[in-house]
Amino acid sequence: MAGCQPHGLLTQTHHAKKVGDNMSASVTIPIAGFKDVYDVPSVEKALQELSPTANEALRALYEKMLRLGGQRFTVKPSALPEMETLFEELPNFGEALEDIRKHLALCIDSDDSIELPPMLLLGEPGIGKTHFARKIAQLLGTGFGFVPMSSLTAGWVLSGASSQWKNAKPGKVFDTFLNGDYANPVIVVDELDKASSDGQYDPLGALYELLEVETSTRFVDEFVELPIDASGALWLATANDAARIPDPLLNRLSIYEIEAPDAAGSARIAATIYREIRSTHDWGRQFPESLSPLALEKLASLPPREMRRMVHSAFGNAKLAGRGEIGPDDLQDARGARKTRIGF
Repeated sequence: MAGCQPHGLLTQTHHAKKVGDNMSASVTIPIAGFKDVYDVPSVEKALQELSPTANEALRALYEKMLRLGGQRFTVKPSALPEMETLFEELPNFGEALEDIRKHLALCIDSDDSIELPPMLLLGEPGIGKTHFARKIAQLLGTGFGFVPMSSLTAGWVLSGASSQWKNAKPGKVFDTFLNGDYANPVIVVDELDKASSDGQYDPLGALYELLEVETSTRFVDEFVELPIDASGALWLATANDAARIPDPLLNRLSIYEIEAPDAAGSARIAATIYREIRSTHDWGRQFPESLSPLALEKLASLPPREMRRMVHSAFGNAKLAGRGEIGPDDLQDARGARKTRIGF
């Protein structure tokens, strides 16, 4: 990739992956051009100026940056993608999907790459917010970065820690751009409201800069100490409780309140999850293309997150019982079974 040079628009295309027996989105996205996400001569200079006692991980990182080069692909759709399947599979995300479709329509007849305002999906746990974010990344085909804020206790996980610290390393934002192929990846900040601070570092601090186009063009990871252009990132955040997110950050996000799906919507989601799991495993061919009505009814009574967990287990239950089809009794909540404590 280091040797790639922009020569106008390219015609290479990317196609959405097959899900079940239908395409999840019949989208063709051509590579529209290239963009420098960091300046290679600046990296060369920084490497030359490193002292002999400098952090070896930083030295290795600079060498990797030179090896990979600073150019990344930027993409835009050649035509408005077919999104009806997503509207069918994600019935409670209609408003967010419609707005995404509008923004995609704007860049079709222009030289602009894909642009979306930072989005916050707000709703109860387990209703499919993270699943939706992954579907959008698949639809757009621009790469994917995932930041689970519930597991972060320091701001440097997003923006890197100084190379002076022991075991320091770059943050997840820089890592997504360095190791990805695209200058406009989808970056999902999961459970934004679960970020916890240790009093010294603000885990959300970097987002104030990253969510503003003007400042994200020269975002500096504290470990790397060199600016990258992160302005192409497409931000999707999820949360359960907006009250736990600072107002200045909320003001930078387009907020979508996601309700639990109705009965018909839950049944469509359950059927989709079954098809996805079945189609992505070789052993899935041994099972029917669709769930039985009774099994579907039982599965549809659960939140989407629980559906996925239960279907995985149900395939195994049916197989162990010598059945080639999942029945209602195979749909068991394995977490409900208490483990017996073994003592000596």
